Amino acid sequence: MQRLLVVVAAAFAIAGITACEGGVIPKQEIVLPEGDAARGQEAFVALECTACHTIRDMELPAPEEFGPVAIALGGKVSKVKSYGELVTSVINPSHRLARNPFKQPITKDGQSIMPIYGDVMTVTQMVDIVAFLESKYEGIERPGYQYPVYNY
Repeated sequence: MQRLLVVVAAAFAIAGITACEGGVIPKQEIVLPEGDAARGQEAFVALECTACHTIRDMELPAPEEFGPVAIALGGKVSKVKSYGELVTSVINPSHRLARNPFKQPITKDGQSIMPIYGDVMTVTQMVDIVAFLESKYEGIERPGYQYPVYNY
């Protein structure tokens, strides 16, 4: 009986050590400062995001050499992108590529043609641009298909 208790205690100890050494992944959260939408609009234009992106219901100056892509951002959508999704889209554009119904050239060798701004954009510019983009989306409800009710 004592031998069984030692084996059980050892098993619990090994399980505990394993959990501490990577079996349990701690929650990771990054909290960035709040952005300013007006400054975000200025940064969006200054960094020439308008070369490839338009904002629905807004007229923004485009660079002289307008790119071949015109991905519309903002507007009424059934699923508004989260803050994290917007940040990820800005700093890692190849993470999840946009749907491309018009078959515009948005990738090259499987990577987004959007430049990686990590060495160009400040954190302040990024949070401001995300605040600007967040302010341009409006969530709407799109009722799902209603199956007809048959009375037999």
